[in-house]
Amino acid sequence: MRAILIGIIAALFFSVTFILNRSMELAGGSWAWSASLRFIFMLPLLLIIVGFQRNVKPVLAHIAKQPVPWILWSTIGFGLFYAPLTFATVYGPGWLVAATFQLTIIAGSLLVPLLDKKGIIPLQSILISLIILAGVFIMQVEHASSTPFISVILIVIPLIISAFAYPLGNRKMMQVVRGELNTFQRLLGMTMASLPFWIGLAIYGLVTHGLPDSSQVGQSFIVAVSSGIIATSLFFYATELVQFDNHKLAGVEATQSGGVVFALLGELLLLSTPLPSLMSFIGMGFVIFGMILHSIVSALSNRKKQIIHT
Repeated sequence: MRAILIGIIAALFFSVTFILNRSMELAGGSWAWSASLRFIFMLPLLLIIVGFQRNVKPVLAHIAKQPVPWILWSTIGFGLFYAPLTFATVYGPGWLVAATFQLTIIAGSLLVPLLDKKGIIPLQSILISLIILAGVFIMQVEHASSTPFISVILIVIPLIISAFAYPLGNRKMMQVVRGELNTFQRLLGMTMASLPFWIGLAIYGLVTHGLPDSSQVGQSFIVAVSSGIIATSLFFYATELVQFDNHKLAGVEATQSGGVVFALLGELLLLSTPLPSLMSFIGMGFVIFGMILHSIVSALSNRKKQIIHT
């Protein structure tokens, strides 16, 4: 129960990303600044955390040995993940962006052959993912009924890019690191290696929009602390508590579907977002049910493998 509670709290902090990105957009802030400032702020925070553990030098040494893979996969895993996700909030509410981003579960399954030559696409996982896809489709069709079709396209296309970039970049980086760095070291290294992308995006924001105001700077800092540091560490801690119990681990993973609900509640309370229609709630239910089902099937599969090997 403790791990589940921590997982739910992590989902709450993760949802801050979607709520405040939408808030900054409604206030007239540039999406480019919202995206770049998060990682620019994360860098000193991670330096403090990793530096306190006296683990910065191994990160720098690892990047120096393989600079191209570090820059390439960090830019994909962080840059092409977060920039399109932030861009999508220009054209839709945060709860819709949060729910649609769950397409990353399907993307992760489809990328298996690319990431592992011996791997095959898990058909069972794909079939379950169709539930999530159906939920996203229902919500986007409902959204299209009240907004121009181009707005739907400008939400869906960036989020498809984001959904594939996130697992691709992060899994490739894990292959590069090969367990030689811990989680915070890898986060620090990826933040440092993707910094050229964020500086370039910040320059784009400066040219097209000017400097961000104090409100956007403050909210971006909150996102960096909340989602980039607190949520990540809480979620990893929760999974570590139950790492030897697949059923409980599946439960912790399923708590992240709560981020969709928290994003909706946050926007209703803080941004006075209109209550979604019944069809949108049905679509959201499909997404959350699909995510929970994924976790259950994953746990059962892992348990079956353990039984076979014992």
